[in-house]
Amino acid sequence: MMIEEEMDLQGQPREEVREQMRSNLEVMRDAVKKGTTGEGVKSVTGYTGQDAIRLQKYSENEHPLAGQEMIEAVKGAVATNEVNAAMGIICATPTAGSSGTIPGVIFKLEKTHGFDDEQLIDFLFAAALCGKVVANNASVAGATGGCQAEVGSASAIAASAAVQISGGTAEQSGHAMAIAIGNLLGLVCDPVAGLVEIPCVMRNAIGSGNALISADLALAGVESRIPVDEVIEAMDKVGRNLPSSLRETGMGGLAGTPTGQEIKRKIFGEENVKS
Repeated sequence: MMIEEEMDLQGQPREEVREQMRSNLEVMRDAVKKGTTGEGVKSVTGYTGQDAIRLQKYSENEHPLAGQEMIEAVKGAVATNEVNAAMGIICATPTAGSSGTIPGVIFKLEKTHGFDDEQLIDFLFAAALCGKVVANNASVAGATGGCQAEVGSASAIAASAAVQISGGTAEQSGHAMAIAIGNLLGLVCDPVAGLVEIPCVMRNAIGSGNALISADLALAGVESRIPVDEVIEAMDKVGRNLPSSLRETGMGGLAGTPTGQEIKRKIFGEENVKS
């Protein structure tokens, strides 16, 4: 459905539409590689960066509590958002702030389950279709819906696509999506100093983990008691009811803490920090 819609929208044949998605896949792959190669990357502020490298070394030398496979997903998510914070090239899925969630999931599945590029491209089209449903019925922007609309949406569409690529049914994809959104319902958008760094990078780690867990639950036959359409509607209502201080303004939540305000002072100067 998504491929056919893109064909109609762009007036291009199927092969060209798939090649465009292949390009997106390669951008994601390059970002993960950049964030996990050598010493990794650091943001201009220096407040985020190189944590993907730390995760990589940890997983190589220790026995991760969450297991090697989960750390693989987390590493990819963190690497991508670190590249974003360092002004590198990423693929917004659906936003820059949530750009690590899908790469964390998709390249973990490539490594652990042997999916090839054509299957990964199918994953991205499935995720795109589900993302369009969320965007049209709720929001994918932190400024209007909080981080539940960004990382929450990214996690949900990654979960649904993970079910699809694993041979699950459309109904199971819907359950995975509903479970993933429900797990992150109410998540606020509170970027420290207004930058897409703290806590955005680590929330993508949670987004990837949540997506995989939700997909496994659905594939095991677990169903969301609240239908996915109603869950999306609930997310929209919750987002609209969040105060402005918790919708990307950098005023409330972690951004409003003493340490968050001190970081803002160091970056932008005293005159830009409200008491």
